[in-house]
Amino acid sequence: MSKRNRSHSQSRKKFRKGDRGDSPVQAKKHLGQHFLKDEEIARKISETLSLNGYNNVLEIGPGTGVLTKYLLQKNINLVAMDLDADSIIYLNHSFPLEHPELFEREESFKVIEADFLKANIRDIFGDRPFAIIGNFPYNISTQIVFRMLEYKDQIPEFSGMFQKEVAKRICEKEGSKAYGILSVLVQAFYDAEYLFTVHPEVFDPPPKVQSGVLRLTRKENRDLNCDEALFFRVVKTAFNQRRKTLRNSLKIFNLSDNLKEDAIFDRRPEQLGVAEFISLTKKIANDTL
Repeated sequence: MSKRNRSHSQSRKKFRKGDRGDSPVQAKKHLGQHFLKDEEIARKISETLSLNGYNNVLEIGPGTGVLTKYLLQKNINLVAMDLDADSIIYLNHSFPLEHPELFEREESFKVIEADFLKANIRDIFGDRPFAIIGNFPYNISTQIVFRMLEYKDQIPEFSGMFQKEVAKRICEKEGSKAYGILSVLVQAFYDAEYLFTVHPEVFDPPPKVQSGVLRLTRKENRDLNCDEALFFRVVKTAFNQRRKTLRNSLKIFNLSDNLKEDAIFDRRPEQLGVAEFISLTKKIANDTL
């Protein structure tokens, strides 16, 4: 067995299959955990990354390692990050014993007990590119996406499982009721693909909603050619009052009367595509036509 970095190596607690029902780790409601138990779906998710030009991968919420197992079959440097101490202990100890074939080679595998929403990812990967993958906890999935965008210059790919409604929203186009802040901000920098739907019965415990797998591939040209911070503010402010026209929802920017005469301000935010939001941001920045 190869040597691996272990952040929780001081604990010697072991888990055996059957100790806690169907799963070696008990799903915790307050962490939004629903452990995937379908091997074929796990394999399909692991295949969503192209691994083109990079080999660092961050798995968020590895849980019982059903996806981890397939990722370890690839020639990558894998970091598995989880908040659940039981999952960390299991992945560091019982998991390698149950799957010794995955550790015959000198793969780089590190398990970290941390909160992705608070962790300094550069402490893990430095400035190197890395992909993100996972079966994301539904209660923080949108926060994970916003956090990912903070590291977009390092993240060429992002894929995994969401609540279906959230996954669809991220991939939605203008004109739809589901189109919103996430849709615009993600699609400004990534090509978004909804890949397939996953039904509740393949999880332990089953969620009350359907799930969906998506893939985000970063665009080659991700320079918006406008003030990026202002772009984020404009998009968020517009959708916070999505039923109002932009003329009313963007009053906070103290727009000049001349600018407010532009026809774009007669429209609602869900009617604007990414390119139009970029154009709108430029107009607000310059406050001129």
